[in-house]
Amino acid sequence: MVITGLLCGALLGFVMQRGRFCLTGGFRDMYLTKNNRMFYALLIAIAIQAVGIYALVEAGVITFTAGSFNWLAVVAGSYIFGIGIVLAGGCATGTWYRAGEGLIGSWIALAGYMTMAAIMKTGPLSGLQKSMTEVHTPTNSIPATFGISAWYFVALLVVITLFVVVRELRKPKAALPKLKQKRSGLAHLLFEKRWHPFVTAILIGLIAILAWPLSEATGRKAGLGITTPSANLLQYLVNGDQSFLNWGVFLVLGILLGSFIAAKASREFKFRAPDAKTSVISFTGGIAMGFGASLAGGCSIGNGLVQTAMMTWQGWVALAVMILGTWTASYFVYVRPRSQKTKTTAAVRTAV
Repeated sequence: MVITGLLCGALLGFVMQRGRFCLTGGFRDMYLTKNNRMFYALLIAIAIQAVGIYALVEAGVITFTAGSFNWLAVVAGSYIFGIGIVLAGGCATGTWYRAGEGLIGSWIALAGYMTMAAIMKTGPLSGLQKSMTEVHTPTNSIPATFGISAWYFVALLVVITLFVVVRELRKPKAALPKLKQKRSGLAHLLFEKRWHPFVTAILIGLIAILAWPLSEATGRKAGLGITTPSANLLQYLVNGDQSFLNWGVFLVLGILLGSFIAAKASREFKFRAPDAKTSVISFTGGIAMGFGASLAGGCSIGNGLVQTAMMTWQGWVALAVMILGTWTASYFVYVRPRSQKTKTTAAVRTAV
């Protein structure tokens, strides 16, 4: 039943909102502050999903075909997507769950994202996407490329993830100010206590595993995905064609619902409107996200979480390139303006 998509999405939206799971901020912080904690959290989610999914594949519960590697579209699209998420203030999933918190800027970015994704998928730019995906290599599966079992790569990922996570957990912890506890029991744990990103990542990895059999039960042979469902939702709203409604559409709607429930219960829901300049930048970022994710065949979830767990070239190349795109945008948005401001201040002081 497609309604399971709504439930799975609501669970994902709830967890991401409460855990403040933001890959945009995580990728950006790797460059700006040399803080890799959120990236390590992503590795946890990928590793957990990889173990679960390949176990389901071997058990015959689900099927997966890696297909071909559209390297030109993946590289170009992922780089543009990385730039877009910095401008939009969040990746595709982050934009959906922040919209559920009442951020008007995220709604604006979401409008640009959905519109451009629809234009790329079935609109005037679908020809561009098709032509770029024709440049490909026949093998997308990393294990198939080397002719060995996928479990070797899964095991390697698990070992690397355990190493970096243990090293991170052993680092001295900075004392963070705590607000006075107002709730107790489960309510305190769910809606008041700060969630550790590694715990959040474990939950996201488990949800990503759950998504596969639930989705395949409806005929949609895929796991978590944001871009195509977002485009399909807009197509349905515009022309009423129910063929666009599937498990994925209910998934993204569920993310919005789950985030709203979490934000309301934790008293974090509030309508916040950006200024005109920020609104334009957010919409521009949303357009870049929709263009890039459609071209690359996935966003930070579709490629960075799901395809990586399936050990495909598409997933790992896309993840690396979108991080590079995020760093590029971070330089022009954060680093360069600060540098110019510092130079200007120094020049004024010298003149005085």
